[in-house]
Amino acid sequence: MGMNWSSDDERFMRDALAEAKVAASVGEVPVGAVVVRNGEIIGRGLNRPVQDSDPTAHAEIVAIRAAAASDKNYRLNGVCVYVTLEPCVMCMGAMLNARVARVVFGAYDRKAGAAGSVIDLSDNRQLNHRVEVNGGLLEESCAALLQKFFEARRLKPKNQDANKSEIP
Repeated sequence: MGMNWSSDDERFMRDALAEAKVAASVGEVPVGAVVVRNGEIIGRGLNRPVQDSDPTAHAEIVAIRAAAASDKNYRLNGVCVYVTLEPCVMCMGAMLNARVARVVFGAYDRKAGAAGSVIDLSDNRQLNHRVEVNGGLLEESCAALLQKFFEARRLKPKNQDANKSEIP
């Protein structure tokens, strides 16, 4: 994409990448996000579904919850969410409900992306809010982190006892 990224865009995506690296270090899929308003990070998040036993604990949701708590408001008017992977349907839905103004993502998600790859919820005229989406910022770095994580996971020997029943 021939986008002219600002130095702030790159700086905040690097902050999101730092969150993704923390996620990888604790065995979560390495996705990170930051919520920014007026040049200031007001929420940070990293993938935590395994850690929290919560299928909704995607990086964007964690960051949006943190930003909303910091604002003491369920509406996040005027914010930009930077996330290392294209948001899924759930995360785009949350951003629409929060009234996020802009989403900047790194790697495209050809299997579950809801900002244009599989479906585009950002600009659906039937919905009452639209989100500006800019994809592909630091795409190589974001994608490489995910690829490295999944390659390492595939190389790990499977736990032989994992599929055994608890019943003797």
